[in-house]
Amino acid sequence: MSVRTIFLASCLSLLSSLAFAAMPELSISIKDHRFEPAELQVPAGQKVKLIVHNLDATPEEFESYELNREKVIPGNSKALVFIGPLAPGEYPFFGEFNQDSAQGRLVAK
Repeated sequence: MSVRTIFLASCLSLLSSLAFAAMPELSISIKDHRFEPAELQVPAGQKVKLIVHNLDATPEEFESYELNREKVIPGNSKALVFIGPLAPGEYPFFGEFNQDSAQGRLVAK
């Protein structure tokens, strides 16, 4: 491996780290089979790191057709969901295992 290749790989790694460091981070909880808060505002045009804390003893699945995301979160644990960048608008999400109560939406502005 040449010095030039190593230098380029190091630069790409640094740029990648900086991109993740600047990414907005939001948290949401699942408690009693409901999302809290049920609505989150996110910046339009940026990737967002969403931390989903499942405070219930049972698993839940964070799912959104509009966001093209689904993630099962075991009981009493958390998961990361990377979203975006999003165009301005509203993006509903729900808990697959408790759709009657676990409803929410992201609002990108």
